[in-house]
Amino acid sequence: MNLTIRNEQAADIDAISALTAAAFEHAEHSSHTEQFIVNALRRSGQLSVSLVAVHNNKIIGHVAISPVTISSGATGWFGLGPISVRPDSQGQGVGSALMEAALAELRRLGGVGCVVLGEPGYYGRFGFKAEPGLELPGVPQEYFQAVSFGGEMPSGTVMYHAAFEATE
Repeated sequence: MNLTIRNEQAADIDAISALTAAAFEHAEHSSHTEQFIVNALRRSGQLSVSLVAVHNNKIIGHVAISPVTISSGATGWFGLGPISVRPDSQGQGVGSALMEAALAELRRLGGVGCVVLGEPGYYGRFGFKAEPGLELPGVPQEYFQAVSFGGEMPSGTVMYHAAFEATE
């Protein structure tokens, strides 16, 4: 697949919102608010990385990365998500390409590490693993994972931005 990964542009916002809603429409684990979360992160200036995957001049994927707070006071940590791929383009490497590009961009920007809430089998391929010292309250430990970009792994409770509570 001929895929281009690039930073989002203002003209992409509606397409990203529609894509994100479609990607999570039938997901059992979803609150179906992911498109609202991305928009709220954007409005609050918290989208540190926002990349789109383009194929045949059409946006078929998107990934968002935003800062997180860790109770220990560790800085430079970010949360990945949501990551969305059009249902008819899933399973073709689009998500993997977005993941690799997003993590590379986060490293380039000086990020120390990244956390994600998701399927261990998928995110483990990118170096994420459950860390006993890091927790996200209310979720099973094995689904909350982290990757450090070379520094010490922090410990503490992780908090995502309030935009993750957006419902519209």
